[in-house]
Amino acid sequence: MKAVLFGATKGMGRALARLMAARGDRLCLLGRSAEDLERSARDLEIRGAQGPVATAFCDLLQPESFAPALEKAERELEGFDAVVVTAGVMAPQEEMENDPQLAARLLAADFTNTVLFCEESRRRLLEKTGGTLCVFSSVAGERGRKPVILYGAAKAGLSQYLEGLDHKFRSRGLRTVCVKPGFVKTGMTAGLKPPPFAGEPEAVARRVLRAIDRGRPVVYAPAAWRGVMFVIRNLPRLVMRRIEF
Repeated sequence: MKAVLFGATKGMGRALARLMAARGDRLCLLGRSAEDLERSARDLEIRGAQGPVATAFCDLLQPESFAPALEKAERELEGFDAVVVTAGVMAPQEEMENDPQLAARLLAADFTNTVLFCEESRRRLLEKTGGTLCVFSSVAGERGRKPVILYGAAKAGLSQYLEGLDHKFRSRGLRTVCVKPGFVKTGMTAGLKPPPFAGEPEAVARRVLRAIDRGRPVVYAPAAWRGVMFVIRNLPRLVMRRIEF
């Protein structure tokens, strides 16, 4: 596989990139920090990635960086057949309620700009013979919940967008994979109390890679979150007002 990975220098993205490198995939990393990209590229080469791992600057808060980054990835990989997006922003609900600028950055990054990046990727994949667009959304988008109102709203919109892509373009060869992680022990969740079914990045990455290979349109990771969110989606609104989940 020739894959472009946006946000693979940390957490679940890094774990997924390492699995792909270990099986010999050709990779190009996109991200903001040249130092992080270079360090991650060398790590992936040691782990078995085919050929040099390319890198390109791409910032989720700078949409003008999307096209040049994907153009460079196409040159370096001589075309690609998969794009994986794990980049995103997370912030506490209370902080965003008191900081409109922070809220605006999160909403732009996690919904508007992620969709714009996906649109740029979609066009390029469909110009060839199709391919896979795998994007990390979140179980936070499954139901409106007190602790994640704004973050959940952004992820709900992203999940709906990805479902629409799947309906419209799968017949033309675009396989859309929407990843819905629950609580995973990464730097993004550091300091938060993990639930009993919290996931580890490596286990989540293995599950996601299987979904990419099989073209599954939706994958919950860890798997327990599928059942958890089934219950949450079906709780009465009166109950949701009373609980803090």
